[in-house]
Amino acid sequence: MYSSHPNTPAASPTVEQIRRTPKVLLHDHLDGGLRPATIIELADAVGYDRLPTTDPEALGTWFREAADSGSLERYLETFDHTVAVLQTREGLFRVAAECAEDLAADGVVYAEIRYAPEQHLAAGLTLDQVVEAVTEGFREGERRAAAAGRRIKVGALLTAMRHAARSLEIAELANRHRDLGVVGFDIAGAEAGFPPTRHLDAFEYLKRENNHFTIHAGEAFGLPSIWQALQWCGADRLGHGVRIIDDITVKDDGSVELGRLAAYVRDKRIPLEMCPTSNLQTGAAVSYADHPIGLLRRLYFRVTINTDNRLMSGTSMTQEFEHLVEAFGYGLDDLQWFTVNAMKSAFLPFDERLAMINEVIKPGYAALKSEWLFGRN
Repeated sequence: MYSSHPNTPAASPTVEQIRRTPKVLLHDHLDGGLRPATIIELADAVGYDRLPTTDPEALGTWFREAADSGSLERYLETFDHTVAVLQTREGLFRVAAECAEDLAADGVVYAEIRYAPEQHLAAGLTLDQVVEAVTEGFREGERRAAAAGRRIKVGALLTAMRHAARSLEIAELANRHRDLGVVGFDIAGAEAGFPPTRHLDAFEYLKRENNHFTIHAGEAFGLPSIWQALQWCGADRLGHGVRIIDDITVKDDGSVELGRLAAYVRDKRIPLEMCPTSNLQTGAAVSYADHPIGLLRRLYFRVTINTDNRLMSGTSMTQEFEHLVEAFGYGLDDLQWFTVNAMKSAFLPFDERLAMINEVIKPGYAALKSEWLFGRN
């Protein structure tokens, strides 16, 4: 398993070892990662009475089952509840702080968390106030994690909704806050019928401002969505991008042929923000073992591993890695490869990315890979 250390015993990492690996997360939604108990408390505070249950354990189960149901209506309903309790400064601050704490506890050392400011205005907050509350929450979460002996750095991605007409406004918002904790921009929402080219003015603005952006593409919709995100809009990364597999042909003799778009994505090292468990829920993949990650990793695409919506998927970065270890027999070298890919692809200055790789990620993995020398499991 440890390809760069041929004398190391070929043993899959344990769950406990996976939990201790330094991790990097690029695709995670703030409104998809709340603690069930927090949802209940915030609902009570704002007078929201539409939760399906006020028992934290039962509520967590309800969210996972609704997301697993195969019903788009039930899946979307889950976000109705989380967004409803995220309309105040206090709620946004608390959830952002808890997000940073929870990720740090799972071994995440760098995360980019995305959210749509336009969805948090119902109680009178302005767009700037929403961003300020979330950013301050992330900083508080970082401080709490540090006090608990864990280090994490969190950046925000501001998301515009594909079906709305506020993308340029949100892009300008991201640019205003780019030196205050916002590291980039995203668009999300239904792909079919809402192509990224509807938002060209926002992407052109961001490019003129030398700012970063990713685009949800190639999840529910196919290759045209990926092509438009890259060739028309100029995305730095692809949110999901799982459907790039449609442009790759595996022949009967096992050889692989890449189409023009897949070859371009690989040649240009365009990062793919893969979310395995979420893809299973949305039908973009039928099982972990059949997920395109296996082939894309063998072909050395710039694959990264992500959680998408931790509450709805009942997942964490540790669990995502655990599923891949089980499905593909990955070792710590493979997990390090995914992690370094993600750090290379982060919307951070180059020197910070390099320091995180060389001073945090590689030493962390080296320590784990050396444990066998001392008879530890």
